[in-house]
Amino acid sequence: MEQEKLDIIYKDQHIIAINKPSGLLVHKSPIDKHETRYAMKILRNQIGQWVYPVHRLDKPTSGLLLFALSPEIAKNLGEQFTNNSVRKMYIAVVRGHTPLGGIIRHPIKETAMFKHQKKLVEQRAPQDALTLFRQLATTERPYSIDRYPSTRYSLIAAYPKTGRTHQIRKHLKHISHPIIGDAKHGKGNLNRAFSEHHDSHRLLLASVALTFLHPVTNKCIHLKAPLQDDFKKTLNSLGWDEHYIPNWVPNITPNLK
Repeated sequence: MEQEKLDIIYKDQHIIAINKPSGLLVHKSPIDKHETRYAMKILRNQIGQWVYPVHRLDKPTSGLLLFALSPEIAKNLGEQFTNNSVRKMYIAVVRGHTPLGGIIRHPIKETAMFKHQKKLVEQRAPQDALTLFRQLATTERPYSIDRYPSTRYSLIAAYPKTGRTHQIRKHLKHISHPIIGDAKHGKGNLNRAFSEHHDSHRLLLASVALTFLHPVTNKCIHLKAPLQDDFKKTLNSLGWDEHYIPNWVPNITPNLK
């Protein structure tokens, strides 16, 4: 049986970045304890070396995923993510026509992974969370959902300035523009209709760019990852293509105080 391989975007002797496909866990998770495929294991077998995750992407989210190749490098990169000094850009397809751009500042409450943690997590205050977004394109499709005679969608770039769990998904739901294909934070009837009309069966959220300081050289590393074929196919069905996607990440670091 041929060994599964992941698309490597960048590698040196200290770090490695992959383009994670939608539907793949980053590592073992108690939330999905029966799943045996996860990126950390596949990549370790692929390169014959232990890898250390320094951040995570939700299972249904695709795109750039960064690993360290030693504990020391993992500590440095992990601190960069914790300090919100890593610049990140995501692409998403959402319900409705969004504003041309905006800032979503809405606290996010932690999620308990185990039943015994539930009471403790519920007692904790929500944490500050900040996401910037920019509208890239809009469309209106001639089919009805709910009381509307047609259905509108937007393609956006999202720039999370903090790293809370499901932050982009929760923030876009908060402003009534949920991500298409989001089974947890979206609208079921909208997701079903979109799947039927556009043959899309995934969360339409992808991490497409990361900018950070290399832990050893201290040089600025800017990584970009292409969208998966299924994501590109869906964009084409909406009349869009990758030319709508910016190839830069703005250097915006708002004051969170």
